[in-house]
Order: sequence, then C-alpha cells, then structure tokens
Amino acid sequence: MPKSIKIGVIGAGSATFSLGLVKDICLTASLDGSHVSFMDIDQERLEVVHKLATRYAAELGSRLTFDSTLDREAALDGADFVINTAAVKGHYHARALREMTAKHGYYYGGVSAGPFYQFQLMLDVARDMERICPDAWLIQSGNPVFEGCTLMTRETGIQVCGLCHGHYGVYELAAVTGAAQMDKVWAGEQRITWEAPGFNHNIWLTRFYVDGQDAYPKVDEWIATKGEEYWRTHVATRTHDAQLSRGAVHQYHMYGLFPIGDTVRRGGWWYHTDLATKKRWFGEPWGGPDTELARPVHVEGLEKRLAEMARLIQDPKARVTEVFGSKPTREQQVPIIDGLVNNHEGYFQVNVPNRGALPGIPEDVVVEVPALVNAKGIQPVQVEPLPNKLFLEHILPDWLHMERQLEAFKTGDRSMLLWNVLDSHQTRTYDQALAVLEDIMNFEGHEEMREHFQWPKNWS
Repeated sequence: MPKSIKIGVIGAGSATFSLGLVKDICLTASLDGSHVSFMDIDQERLEVVHKLATRYAAELGSRLTFDSTLDREAALDGADFVINTAAVKGHYHARALREMTAKHGYYYGGVSAGPFYQFQLMLDVARDMERICPDAWLIQSGNPVFEGCTLMTRETGIQVCGLCHGHYGVYELAAVTGAAQMDKVWAGEQRITWEAPGFNHNIWLTRFYVDGQDAYPKVDEWIATKGEEYWRTHVATRTHDAQLSRGAVHQYHMYGLFPIGDTVRRGGWWYHTDLATKKRWFGEPWGGPDTELARPVHVEGLEKRLAEMARLIQDPKARVTEVFGSKPTREQQVPIIDGLVNNHEGYFQVNVPNRGALPGIPEDVVVEVPALVNAKGIQPVQVEPLPNKLFLEHILPDWLHMERQLEAFKTGDRSMLLWNVLDSHQTRTYDQALAVLEDIMNFEGHEEMREHFQWPKNWS
C-alpha cells in the first residue's frame, strides 16, 4: 500500500528543480497520494510551478496533491520532509558584487564576506522545523551544503541530510575515458562501483570499478593516449563541463585520486588567476563554470527554462509530460524519501554528520560519503582514510575554513571577515583588504549583514 506524506519545498520558485521533484514523486507508486507544499517569496514563480505540477500529475493519473504559499510556517506544518533549495540573493546580486570587488583588483569572486544570508535562512528554516515539525527530515539541496548542514546540525536537533549533483561526475569520467559504456550501465548490463568521500565540493574517487575490475588503468590509458588531443580540440557545450579538463587531471596527478564534480572547480588559486589561465586548465569556450563568460550563459539557460514554463501555462493544449518527459530524474531526494518511508533500501551519496564514517574528522562535521538508506534511517558507510597529503592540503584546510566561517557568523566578529580577505591570494596589501571589506559591508542589500558584523571592542 502506498504511504502518503507531506513534503514542504522551500524555494520552490526554482521551477526546474520543483518540476523534477514532482516528476519523481509521480513516478514513485509507493508515495502515491502524497502532498507537496510549494513555498517561495516570489508569487509569480509559485503560480507557474503550482499550475504546471498540477497539470503534470493529472496527465500521469497521479493522486499527488499540491498547494502553494508565501508563508514558510504553513509549508512546514505537518511536513514529514522539508526540502530547502532556496538562494537568498540570486545571480544578479552576485554579479554586481563581483563587479564591485573587481574595482579593488580581485578577479571573479576572489574575495567575499561569506554566505551570511544563506546561513541565516538555513538556520531559520531549521529552527522553525524544531518548533513546527521536529520529527521531519530536512533535505538541504541549496548551497553551501558543507558549511550550512554542519551549522544546522550543531545548532538544532533536527535530522539533516545535504544533497548535491557533483558525484555524477564519476559517470562522465567513466564514459569519456571508455572505462564503461554508459548505455550498458543504464540498461543494467554493466555495473560501476565507486566511492568518492570528503566534504561537499571536495570529494575524491577512492574506489572505481567496472564489473569488478579496477577502472583507474583505463583512465590512465586515456590520459596517456587521448588526453592532449581532447584538451586541444574539446569545446564544452555545458558551462559545468570540466570533469575531464586538464585541471582535473593535474589534480589527479598531484594526489593520486581523481577529483569529482565541483571538486575540479576548486583546485588551488593557481588555476584561477585570470581568464586565460582558467581556459588553459578548464578549456574552451568559457574556462570552466566560474568566469565572467560562463556565468551569464548559465543564468540565461535558467531564464529560458522559466520562460518556457510560463509559455506552457498559457497553452492549455500543451502536454507538460511531452516537455518534461516521463522518466525519473537522477536526483536523489525522492528515492531517499521512499527508502526512509517505505523501506526501499538503497545506497546514496549524502552529506550527513560524520559519526566515524570519514577517519580524522570530528563527529559533528558534515561529510559527504556513501550511505545505506532504509526505514532505520540514513546510515553513513565507513570509508578508508584519505591519503595524508590530500588530507593536509585539501581536507584539513577546507574544514578549518568552514570553522572560521561558522565562528564569524556566530560571533559577528568583523575582524574574522577581514582575516579571510587578507588570506586571499589575490590580496596584495592590508589597505586593499580593508577597503574591499568596507565596500562589501556597505553594498546595497547587505544592511542586515553590516549590522550583524561589528569590529571588536577597542578596534583601531
């Protein structure tokens, strides 16, 4: 018998995500009859999502029901699961902030004051859940997953699971290098077994097998025989196409493990000094996803999808299922929910409190590891320790950076933000750092942040 539940979606105006979620629930028979409450602060986007979701479910004959609201508490009331995908300030604010910091000599996000508004939202949602639906699971699907999930785990008693797309880079690695034939993988004729533990956006491929055979030799063979030609001729068609870039392989050769997904984008400062350098390491035509060329393309794609959805709303004859398809997405939210509710067991890549899964990391730090999911809960799998060099140069610095961000947020100590700016490899002088931080604090829309962060007593 299907089990009906309530799912509250915070930031549901992210229409592509919300429609994918609806699709997956509609196609999960064991959740038939469930209810989804869409919440956002943008009424227009909410209406689009609500109408399309209703039409999509009707076309599939699903008993899924919906409501939409501007009131977060209403979305949380009675919820069994809460999915938070909200971004507070958005792409245009981020672009304006980058343009301002560029005037101080910082290239494309070379300095920031941290995700204050995202932390604030995440903590507000988690605290509301403690009060309204304390037994619900929070599935955090908006960044920053590593820092935000650690914050919510420490400051509240709710159950938190962070999710990200990045680990799917394993399948791109397998396909491009010929380690596996993806049509056979999707058909179940080949099996990829892998582990990529670490922190969100900082995961490394420690196990990589195809049909029980180590697939790393195939990667090495591809690099030796086809890598240079690929880097010389490959032109990305997606802004986030960097999994097989020269920069990714360079990191693999440094540490002996392949960086997966968004890990590739991090690397070190030397990959990110200017556009020409980014193109060298991450390829044409954009130099990876984090450049002044790539980000407008990414935002334009989002706007086109929103426009297409708005067009569908105006055409009552159009079939939503023909536009969005009727096959499940590769998102993990619904399969994890189904596993917890209906004991449909599976392994997933999750971000949860460590509890001994990744050696060398405290229990209350959220790690990204494989986990077994069933009616007993989300149970992280203990993995092998990461190599000491990688731990010292990537994992430990990332952990300490996270701790500084959370301490700054909790204490409101503006001097900790200054330290972070001074620590940037793009900072040349103390006066430069002080000036850019002051402009960040005084930036339009940063009024709450400016009030929150104060200089220590007797600061001079």
